[in-house]
Amino acid sequence: MSEAARSALVDPPPLEPGTLRIVPLGGLGEIGRNMAVFEIAGKLLIVDCGVLFPEETQPGVDLVLPDFSYIEDRLDDVVGLVLTHGHEDHIGAVPYLLRHKADIPLIGSQLTLALIEAKLQEHRIRPYTLTVTEGQIERLGPFECEFIAVNHSIPDALAVFIRTAAGTVLHTGDFKMDQLPLDGRITDLRAFARLGEEGVDLLMVDSTNADVPGFTTAEREIGPVLEHLFGKVSKRIIVASFSSHIHRVQQVLDAAHAHGRFVCFAGRSMVRNMTIAARLGYLRVPESILVDIKNVDDLPDDRVVLMSTGSQGEPMAALSRMANGDHRITVGPGDTVILASSLIPGNENAVFRVINGLLKLGADVVHKGNAKVHVSGHAAAGELLYCYNILTPRQVMPVHGETRHLIANGRLAEQTGIPADNVLLADDGSVIDLVDGAARIVGAVECGFVYVDGASIGEITDADLKDRRILGEEGFISIITVVNRTTGKVVSGPDIHARGFAEDDSVFDEIKPTLNAALEEAVRINKDHTTYQLQQVVRRTIGTWVNRRYRRRPMIIPVVLEA
Repeated sequence: MSEAARSALVDPPPLEPGTLRIVPLGGLGEIGRNMAVFEIAGKLLIVDCGVLFPEETQPGVDLVLPDFSYIEDRLDDVVGLVLTHGHEDHIGAVPYLLRHKADIPLIGSQLTLALIEAKLQEHRIRPYTLTVTEGQIERLGPFECEFIAVNHSIPDALAVFIRTAAGTVLHTGDFKMDQLPLDGRITDLRAFARLGEEGVDLLMVDSTNADVPGFTTAEREIGPVLEHLFGKVSKRIIVASFSSHIHRVQQVLDAAHAHGRFVCFAGRSMVRNMTIAARLGYLRVPESILVDIKNVDDLPDDRVVLMSTGSQGEPMAALSRMANGDHRITVGPGDTVILASSLIPGNENAVFRVINGLLKLGADVVHKGNAKVHVSGHAAAGELLYCYNILTPRQVMPVHGETRHLIANGRLAEQTGIPADNVLLADDGSVIDLVDGAARIVGAVECGFVYVDGASIGEITDADLKDRRILGEEGFISIITVVNRTTGKVVSGPDIHARGFAEDDSVFDEIKPTLNAALEEAVRINKDHTTYQLQQVVRRTIGTWVNRRYRRRPMIIPVVLEA
């Protein structure tokens, strides 16, 4: 497998005529932020524009965006943004991109565009959209895009086949090969075979389950499990899922209807997305089954099902607030909570914290680890092997996954006879050039994380996050000292106060003489010391003492005033 881009950040050469340049700006080495930029003949085509949800090492961060800096000054050259499906890790960053240029054309299926239009309405952006269906071909500047039906955990997902003068690329988006999908819409393997006959120069393929052997379980197997669970529960049922998992919500509605229960949607995004899905006919809602959350308390517990957001332990989502006792819905003994989702890597601690909180409240918690209440939306190894054999691509570039997933996917490609040198293991920011059907990694561009933190976008840096982690884990110490520069003596202080240090301020009494002596010595040696230099003396002196004495590395904020 080719790993040229992993060794160093090398500036790519100028783009030659007749060359297709591909730059992934997210989704490689992570589950989220999916975005890829294609360039030829001076025009750009973007596929997907998603968000990454923050980990515990990113305190205070709401979302992580792709780094748009590579294309920020070339948005007039963008001929379209193709959205493969409506999940947040593929469409969530669109509003932030359209803040830079609101009239970038959005191309996607009916449901995908309906979901993004609702999101953009909240940002007061009215987009230009083009609805496409499977089998449709659209010319977008120098790109000819053919759309292929693929099966995923949300309806209306599409792969896109991109034809250019330099060669062809098939981007699968997220997909699996469920042969008995709830909506009857399977991955179009006949179209894949036809494209394979035409020639796929580069296959950019979903890697999320590449290290999972066999085949992904059919969605249809989850319905009977839910119906069985619903029949055993005598009090309230709360089902947590992704707010866009329409198939799972359909199964919950069907199970609730079979057992005479009403269903209430909890969570703003759940209400919004299911309203859209029902309006467009993707969700079949039994008559009179839905109730408003304001009326739930008027119903007997054994007649209620709550369909909630928060399956990934998101702090502000409905389920997390229920676990913390901070929601209008009170969870108690006899209630059953079903987590109908897979764990996204990095969210494990947050999810287990929610599970523990619900168990403390007396609820029974059912999840994928102890019952078959969820199946993945991504192709496992067996399905990927089928795709490689059907498509017989000239080269493969695994996308959408952590490094372990990308490597596993590359190895699957090699097992089907694709030469190792034709498997491109790229990173976010890698630059891949396709010339006469042959692709190679030619360099990389800067591609960092862009953090959304409240109202600020891109203003929070990794250094800021490091400071936040230190404050949260180690506490902080403030020291205020007044020095007379003429006499070189400390005339006031040091006043030392600590927060989050788990020790009384009196413990610093023993270091104060040492601190004063260090300051006076610094002024004696060099009367031209700046205030900043004296503050560094304070920081080093107290930092060394705290580390030796308490094995802690708190944030130290020294203030030195001159009298």
